[in-house]
Amino acid sequence: MAKRTFPLDRVYGLLESGPVVLLTTRHKERNNVMVQSWHTMLEFEPPLIGCVVSNRGFSFTALSATRECVLAIPPVTMLDSVVDCGNHSGREIDKFAQFGLQTQSGQDVAAPLIKGCLANLECRVIDTRLVRDYGFFVLEVVHAWHDPDIQDRRTLHHLGRGHFMQAGETIKTRSRAR
Repeated sequence: MAKRTFPLDRVYGLLESGPVVLLTTRHKERNNVMVQSWHTMLEFEPPLIGCVVSNRGFSFTALSATRECVLAIPPVTMLDSVVDCGNHSGREIDKFAQFGLQTQSGQDVAAPLIKGCLANLECRVIDTRLVRDYGFFVLEVVHAWHDPDIQDRRTLHHLGRGHFMQAGETIKTRSRAR
């Protein structure tokens, strides 16, 4: 096996396998959306998700204040909107209006759902012990929605530096898990 040194600032692209999500918040009557790819499942029941949100972003302020958000899972067909949202700050523009994202109300949180996404997960922050040091929020999914009418169910996976991968073929095997 040939081996070469790999840049440390690109390691996350090797491990980041979860889908890119659009994290929405609503604070002081204003909706915002950010692109988020640093998240991980922590528990199955209730569903707990850990996610990293930079304290330099507009969404950090809203999430810290309201302690709720929505994680919307866009299909690959929304790539342009995802990239546009990721390259602009919600402090400067209304990303929903600017990039044509349509919203609808959820059931349990004030943050908006995003139409056209495969799923929208309404979440509440339940643990902030790692926020100060790492920007790591623990979220509990309190309601989940999906759109069964979307035919193309491929998701986007961020590899870093403007590169994405789309989810591939599903492989089914016998499961021993119950």
